[in-house]
Amino acid sequence: MSEITASRIAGVTGLILAGGLSRRMGGGDKGLQPFRDKPLVAHAIERLAPQVDTLIINATQNREAYEAFGHPVVSDAITGNPGPLAGLHAGLGACATSLLATVPCDSPFLPVDLVGRLHRALIGASAQLAVVQTGGRPEAVFMLCRREVRDNLGRYLANGGRKIDAWYAALSVIEVPFDDEVAAFANINTLEELKRLESK
Repeated sequence: MSEITASRIAGVTGLILAGGLSRRMGGGDKGLQPFRDKPLVAHAIERLAPQVDTLIINATQNREAYEAFGHPVVSDAITGNPGPLAGLHAGLGACATSLLATVPCDSPFLPVDLVGRLHRALIGASAQLAVVQTGGRPEAVFMLCRREVRDNLGRYLANGGRKIDAWYAALSVIEVPFDDEVAAFANINTLEELKRLESK
């Protein structure tokens, strides 16, 4: 932890999305997979927590294991495993600040200036949502959004919507280039990827 320095942005809650089924990782709980001597989710906590006021974890299984990290855990209120948007919806419901920053549990190298850069862009553009962009493409699960979008998201999910970019297309959005930190958004979907990144 000592080597990680980050600026805390007031009025922001952090949400780590750990609710996936991890099918490509053999169905095990991805966030609890060991990586460099600690669970994947611990790396995300270590990097995101110093950037926000409070932290929430979204998990649909192994709730007690996630609670052991010392942060509130929220589960999807929408059944049927509709994906990360259900986790975002749950996080927005538990969020006590006006802004919520989201990251997945499987990106152990996420930037320590992530929230600050998204926050500057969001406020500067008076947008409802700021999303990371690398190589001209959005990294949609890395975002900062206003709590007010929850009702809109709830309606989208109730109508069967599941795709993140299709949901936020109707909102005021700014994409924030992070081409200087592309490697920080590497995520781990399989045990092979985990082993490969662990050896680097």
